[in-house]
Amino acid sequence: MPQPTEHVPWRWLKEGRESRTLVLVVVFVALLLDNMLLTVVVPIVPTFLYTTEYEGPNSSATPEQTESAPSTFKTPPFSSMFSYFDNTTVTVLDYSANSTVEQVNVTESRSLPQLPETSPPPESSCLEGKEFLTNENVRVGLLFASKALIQLIVNPFVGPLTNRIGYHIPMFIGFIIMFLSTVMFAFSGTYTLLFISRALQGIGSSFSSVAGLGMLASVYTDDSERGNAMGIALGGLALGVLIGAPFGSVMYEFVGKSSPFLILAFLALLDGALQLCILQPSKISPESTKGTPVFTLLQDPYVLVAAGALCFANMGVAMLEPTLPIWMMQTMCSPKWQLGMAFLPASVSYLIGTNLFGILAHKMGRWLCSLIGMVVVGISLLCVPLATNIYGLIAPNGGLGFAIGMVDSSMMPIMGYLVDLRHTSVYGSVYAIADVALCMGFAIGPSTGGAIVQAIGFPWLMVIIGVINIAYAPLCWYLRSPPAKEEKIAILSQECPMQTKSYTTQKSLRDFPLTDDSDVEVENAE
Repeated sequence: MPQPTEHVPWRWLKEGRESRTLVLVVVFVALLLDNMLLTVVVPIVPTFLYTTEYEGPNSSATPEQTESAPSTFKTPPFSSMFSYFDNTTVTVLDYSANSTVEQVNVTESRSLPQLPETSPPPESSCLEGKEFLTNENVRVGLLFASKALIQLIVNPFVGPLTNRIGYHIPMFIGFIIMFLSTVMFAFSGTYTLLFISRALQGIGSSFSSVAGLGMLASVYTDDSERGNAMGIALGGLALGVLIGAPFGSVMYEFVGKSSPFLILAFLALLDGALQLCILQPSKISPESTKGTPVFTLLQDPYVLVAAGALCFANMGVAMLEPTLPIWMMQTMCSPKWQLGMAFLPASVSYLIGTNLFGILAHKMGRWLCSLIGMVVVGISLLCVPLATNIYGLIAPNGGLGFAIGMVDSSMMPIMGYLVDLRHTSVYGSVYAIADVALCMGFAIGPSTGGAIVQAIGFPWLMVIIGVINIAYAPLCWYLRSPPAKEEKIAILSQECPMQTKSYTTQKSLRDFPLTDDSDVEVENAE
């Protein structure tokens, strides 16, 4: 009797490692934590830098008021302290006591009415910090862009690496680096340490996102199922964005700066335990067929059009991340918790859009879905500067998130579909390109957005990126019916004869994890 109970956990692990659903869960959780860490710093960094670095000039005004009160207590060191309770003159041994008592009463009577005047500092602090906040746009933008810049550099190396050693080890490496970055964020007290933590996150995110999306594409071979799986995985990305900014602003306001990062570090440990159970990080499982090189994929115009749509659609929200909280602090004098809540409508609508259009985009046409999404992105960005309070941001940010969800849930499956049609069905490199496109949006957006705001203002920044999205949208029409693999082989066969093999979208499902024997079984079945 005890033997079956002992083998139940091992049987569950064996079934879990062969289950595509649990692989989807692992990728979902990894993208969730990555994007929670990505957005949790959005409301924290501007206010943290403001309180730590603007404290000097702001405190120079308050000490005069704070010192005036203690000085009144220190000037009469004698029994003149008793004169505070009644305004009568008290006889003291010192000849100057009466004068000091009267002087104290005069200064006290003058200082008391000044208290209500200095009590509403939100207006004055909001106006005084205007120049400081305008200059901070560039520094905050560079800090946010550092993650994407590093990820942009690392991605071209991670794609071929997954083709050589498989997806499991890079996925676990991404978890380890993400955990270290989260702990560094919790205890970073200067701009330099925050910058290093953000750049380290870029390395871990590169490993996790490229390996995770490539793993999904290799497990879900049917185009319709792949689109649904990508939509669910991007739902984890959306949920991370949804929780991150409001969670960070509320925890920073009421608990402290380190608290949200320590909670994320604990959740990352749980993710690492999940990966150890479901995946096999110590197992090297290279792809049986050699994948198409990254530079060859970059020469494919259809891949470039899809990557450009991902880049420009996400560049809009990437420009909002560093500039919108600072603009709200300048124009609305918003408290800390509102800086993160402003992104809540975009996150909720992105979560709805990715899950809804993960299914609908396959029926209505993914090219049409992405085209409409980019137009809506542009219109939403043009409406953002019209808001006068946080409630005016609900509609534009909601439309922005919904439209970006349309673009992402359409373009991610298209990238895998283009590789199936026109190249070798190995997905590490193409999803490295997709991640590079996202990183370019999140690198160029914050870094240039801060400089543009400093030069011509926040409203003109929204006009520029909104018009770019609307102008790029018609290019999605070229993805309506890309040429299949047979057409390319027919062209190349005139130059060099080769044996052609027809492509079928309905491939037989292979067990996970993939082994060298699984490809032999598929060929024998054909």
